[in-house]
Amino acid sequence: MTGFGPADLRRALAAPRPAAGLTSDFRPVGGLRTHTRRSAAPGPDATPVVLVHGLAVSHRYLTPLAVALSPHHPVYVPDLPGSGLTERPGTAFDVAGHAAFLIDWLAAYRLGPVCLLGHSFGAEVAAALAARHPDLVRALVLAGPTSDPAARSRRGQLGRWLVDTLREAPWQAPVLLRDVRDARPWRVFATLSHSVRNAVESDLVRVTAPALVLAGARDPVVPAGWRAEAARLLPDGRAVTVPGAAHNVVTTAPGPVARAIRGLLTPNDEELTSCASETPRSGPPAAGSAAS
Repeated sequence: MTGFGPADLRRALAAPRPAAGLTSDFRPVGGLRTHTRRSAAPGPDATPVVLVHGLAVSHRYLTPLAVALSPHHPVYVPDLPGSGLTERPGTAFDVAGHAAFLIDWLAAYRLGPVCLLGHSFGAEVAAALAARHPDLVRALVLAGPTSDPAARSRRGQLGRWLVDTLREAPWQAPVLLRDVRDARPWRVFATLSHSVRNAVESDLVRVTAPALVLAGARDPVVPAGWRAEAARLLPDGRAVTVPGAAHNVVTTAPGPVARAIRGLLTPNDEELTSCASETPRSGPPAAGSAAS
C-alpha cells in the first residue's frame, strides 16, 4: 500500500490535487460550495466510509486514515461549512446544523447506509446524525468523542487541549495551524461554545447501529472514564483503546484505527476485531511505506 509521506503532507497543504491516491471534488451542498477528499472504490460491494473532522480542522489531518482505508473501502472526507476548502457561511453551525448539512451531503453523493466516523467534535455530529437517521448509518465510530461532562465548558476543553498539545507529534502543527487560519478564530470559538452546550449522551442512547468508541490511551481530552461511559450508553457499543496515542489518534495511528473500523464492519474476522498495538508515529511515514 502506498504510504502518506512528507511530500503528501506538503500537497495536502497546497491547492487541491491528487495525492496518495485521493482526489478533490466540489459540489453544492446546502447552498455552499463544498469540498470533499475521496478515494476510488476498490470494489462494488465495499461499504463507503465517511470521515467527519473535528473542531477547527479539515480533511487534511484525516488523510493518513483515508489512505489506510482506501484499499478496502471507498473513503469520503468532506470539509464541514467554514472549514478547509468548503465555502464559509456567515454563522458557525451547531451540532444539529452540521448533522443536517451532512444529511444533504450524503444525498448529494447518493450515499447511505455508510460507516460514519467522527473525530472529536465530529463525533458529536456523527452521533446526532446516526440517532436521527439510522437508515443512513450502517456502523458508527466515535473517535475521541467530545465532550466529557466532567469538563464540559470552554475553559475545561481548552485546558485539556493544551495538555494534549504536549503529547502530540509536532509534525502535525503545520496542518493544524493552516486549518485554524482557514476556519477563522471566531468560528472556532463559536463552535466550541456550541459543543459544550451539546449533551451528546442524549444522542448516544438513540444510536441503533453497531458502534465503537475509539481513543488513544494518552488522550487527555477523552479520558478512560468518559470513553467507557460513552460506550456503555450506546445500545450496541464497545470501546477500543489505541496504546501510545493521544487525541489525534486518527492522524498518528491510522493503521490500528483502520483495522478497528474494518473489524467493526467484518465482525467475524478475529484479526481485525482486535486493535493492534502499533506505536503511533512521531513523524509522517516515509513515502512508499505501509500505511497500515
